[in-house]
Amino acid sequence: MDKKDLEILHFLQKDASMPLADLAQAVHLSVTPCWRRLQKLQEEGVIRQQVILCDPVKLNLGLTVMVALKAAQHNEKWMQKFITGVRDIPEIVEILRMSGDIDYLLKVHVPDMAGFDLVYKKLVKVADLQDVSSSFVMEVIKSTTALPLDYAILKQSKGS
Repeated sequence: MDKKDLEILHFLQKDASMPLADLAQAVHLSVTPCWRRLQKLQEEGVIRQQVILCDPVKLNLGLTVMVALKAAQHNEKWMQKFITGVRDIPEIVEILRMSGDIDYLLKVHVPDMAGFDLVYKKLVKVADLQDVSSSFVMEVIKSTTALPLDYAILKQSKGS
């Protein structure tokens, strides 16, 4: 991966629907070399997928809840049961296994408190939990899916 690849990623992280001709012009390449680089980034798994980002509020999902969980058990069987169960709850949009005082952190989008109560009831049925703590998002200060690209350059220079 070189600086041109990172430029391509920079533009696509802002707008993945950018037409190939516009992308090629933005990174100062002709269309075919730009397309080849894009294909290579996809084949190598650098670009995992392209999605549409929806506004939760406009989809009646105005309440975002961060749920911290402590597992009742720490073994493979419990973990697999838990992961399988929480993956099937559509309101849970992120599941992170953590180090430290909590075992899992979940990001949940629901319409309101009653909606969260329904998710909570599903959640506690999934697996035995030692503790469930919920925090309600009052304001989103920053929300992005764009990753910083400067570290990819550092990795390249260390590998050289």
